[in-house]
Amino acid sequence: MAQKTVVESNKTIRFALVGCGSIAKTQIKALRELSPLAELVCICDRIPERAEALAQEFGLESIEFETACGDPEIDAITFCTPSGVHAGQAVEALEAGKHVVVEKPMDVTVEACEKLKAAADRSGKQFAVISQHRFDPASKTVSQAIVERKLGDLVFAEARIPWYRTQEYYDSGDWRGTWELDGGGCLMNQGIHTVDLMLWLAGPVKRVFARMKTVAHERIEVEDLITVQVEFASGMMGSLIASTALYPGYPISLGLFGTTGSAVIEGDELETLAIQGEETIRGDGANAHAVQVATGGTRSATNEAEKPSDSVWKWGDAHREQFREFVECIHSGAKPTVTAEDGLAAVRFIKSCYESAQKGDWIELGG
Repeated sequence: MAQKTVVESNKTIRFALVGCGSIAKTQIKALRELSPLAELVCICDRIPERAEALAQEFGLESIEFETACGDPEIDAITFCTPSGVHAGQAVEALEAGKHVVVEKPMDVTVEACEKLKAAADRSGKQFAVISQHRFDPASKTVSQAIVERKLGDLVFAEARIPWYRTQEYYDSGDWRGTWELDGGGCLMNQGIHTVDLMLWLAGPVKRVFARMKTVAHERIEVEDLITVQVEFASGMMGSLIASTALYPGYPISLGLFGTTGSAVIEGDELETLAIQGEETIRGDGANAHAVQVATGGTRSATNEAEKPSDSVWKWGDAHREQFREFVECIHSGAKPTVTAEDGLAAVRFIKSCYESAQKGDWIELGG
């Protein structure tokens, strides 16, 4: 692995954003909130008219991706493109000497993720995969409790993503619901954030047994309902359900249960932290933006009119904090919280679930 290059701590890191999908506005706002640490200077998209429209909305320049790669004034590129093109574009940017951020998933196949990880390792540049929910206060609280062994030995993990998406959602883009560009259905596209949190908090997985179906949508190749039994390398057990077919949609939950305590995250909030000998912490349940994401997707969560005005931690804040850390890593050479290895691990887990469902048998991951 090449040694990471560092830049002076007072330098503003200049970003280009590639892809004008629904998450792009979230990233734009997150980067703008980081000024003067970071500056978004341009927008790129394979459809020039889309890039121009988004650039005009935010007072930015619209340029071609190849131009961004060749511009020495651009330090980093962040990708909001369809999942199945992440690796090819990100490798090109790394080889052009840019620091790189890619939205989840890292790509849609293990092979593509491995290729991208290898390019990141040899580049000497910083690379991160957006898994912003690691930066939520609830996730940090639970992580610290596990590190301090306040939950004792973990014995069970339960992950639930009971979301709903309309048929119009899948019809809105020709890449949605395809194996080639979406990489899978509810688990790859919607569930990967929870998968990442589960792997981060519970540890590596030994094997999985899955069942999946398409139960509520037409004209899609992928699953909209999947259940998974999980056996972790530590010996603990787990279960996961993910769906985009459970009307009207409910916030995700992730429970970690140990011999001396338990923790449950619902939406992005800490629902319960119960530790033997300590007062149980109980939250107020999922907040409004978690419900919006569960029932309508990113687009509704980024609607300013729908945001609760009194929300302390709202949609986009975790993106901002992950970008903040990424910029700090460019300055210091430190490793980001969500690395290429983490992005690869999440995709490997999900593809193993798909393989298990197709074969009707346990699939070993090695752990």
